[in-house]
Amino acid sequence: QVQLVESGGGLVQPGGSLRLSCAASGSMFGINRMGWYRQAPGKERELVASIITGGSTNYADSVKGRFTMSRDNDKNTMYLQMNSLKPEDTAVYYCNTVRIVFGIQYTYWGQGTQVTVAS
Repeated sequence: QVQLVESGGGLVQPGGSLRLSCAASGSMFGINRMGWYRQAPGKERELVASIITGGSTNYADSVKGRFTMSRDNDKNTMYLQMNSLKPEDTAVYYCNTVRIVFGIQYTYWGQGTQVTVAS
């Protein structure tokens, strides 16, 4: 089992910045992919950024050049640095982890953190 706890959301003005954190606990064995998703009211959950273990980070076109995903393996924490925020970035942000153990995929989600971009 993996537990994920997000923090760092809040209200920010357009053009501002926020950094989201996602602390993971439990078994890190078999972690294959980590990512950030978001869901705006009335819309489907969408991928914001993801990284495959040993691979590069991928970003949604809408956030390229503004958002940066990173991870601190020593702290079992991943981050999403969000700069130049826009009102359309308003959403609940979720962190996600995928483990593959003996060929079986397990997917874990955090509880979500609200990000609101408004003046």
